[in-house]
Amino acid sequence: MRLADLALLVRAPAALSVPGDVIAGAVAAGRPLGARTFGVIGSSVCLYWAGMALNDYADAAVDGVERPDRPVPSGRVPRRAALAVAGGLTAAGLGLAAVAGGRRSVCAALPLAGLVWAYDLKLKSTAAGGFAMAGARVLDVLAGAVVPGAGAQPAGVALRRAAVPAALVGAHTGTLMALSRHEIGGAPVRVPAATLAVSALTALAAAVPVARSDSGSAAQGRLSSAAPSRPVAQFPAPLKGVGAAARLRELCAAPSEGLSAAASARLRAPASEGLRAAASARLRAALSGRSRTNSAGTLPAAVTAGAALAYLGAYGAAQVRAVREPSADNVQRAVGAGILGLMPLQAALIARGGSPRVAAALGVVHPLARRLARRISPT
Repeated sequence: MRLADLALLVRAPAALSVPGDVIAGAVAAGRPLGARTFGVIGSSVCLYWAGMALNDYADAAVDGVERPDRPVPSGRVPRRAALAVAGGLTAAGLGLAAVAGGRRSVCAALPLAGLVWAYDLKLKSTAAGGFAMAGARVLDVLAGAVVPGAGAQPAGVALRRAAVPAALVGAHTGTLMALSRHEIGGAPVRVPAATLAVSALTALAAAVPVARSDSGSAAQGRLSSAAPSRPVAQFPAPLKGVGAAARLRELCAAPSEGLSAAASARLRAPASEGLRAAASARLRAALSGRSRTNSAGTLPAAVTAGAALAYLGAYGAAQVRAVREPSADNVQRAVGAGILGLMPLQAALIARGGSPRVAAALGVVHPLARRLARRISPT
């Protein structure tokens, strides 16, 4: 078996759509990217390729009629070899999950692998097939959210934070599955029209900014640390040394009837000065924090909007062509565009979660993936 045939069997470039799932989940959960996260990405890529190889094993008879140039029906890859590749990649994926994330990652990878095998061997031709594949992508996002390690949230909190990105990726996958059922014979117009509407809503939801309470708490923390505490604000100059002695002499020298008034005046002066200094410090900290928040929020919002538009430009445009002429060729092109069009959607979700530079890097990879797809079809 040649390496080129193996790449065709697993549709190698399509795996570039996988890392963004894991990263979107990690970013949404507030998980810093590190070696563990990249290990989980490797696990998901192995499981994705395993599903592709298993698909060709299961569809050998159908592909012999509809796609005779595929590696298995053409005889370039024996059917048993495709099954062995699927099994080996599944084992590798589960092993990487165990090494990278321990029990938490295995708990995400096991059901993911189960859905992949169930879909290819049993569910593909049933009404549950689309839900199975959408569920696999949802689990892929959640796998990134539950990666353990320093800075990781408890599993329940991480899953809640990643729920929206996971749901949007699942919705996108549902549109792909609806279209893929009509790749050979073409589709009724209502199918690409419906998927186009769902894709538009998905892009809109991905572009909605996240309301973050942590930024407010961080600003409050900066403000509190910048302002003196209450005792310090009232007495900014401790009564010690020469200053303390001078104040004591003045108070003792004052006439007895004016002692109380002198003491009160002397003590009120530093207190009022300290309060004014504290108020000024609080105002400067608040304005500085607001300025930093505004500038920090502009870049994620811009990258999110741009990535959402790129998603519609890549996948939406292909669906529009399928609506105008729902032929098998146009539907197949829409499916191919949707597989790789997931990447700008992931970029939008990653930027929305507060990592615009990572999102921009993923956006740079998207054109490369499209170029590779011209050589090795992702469908």
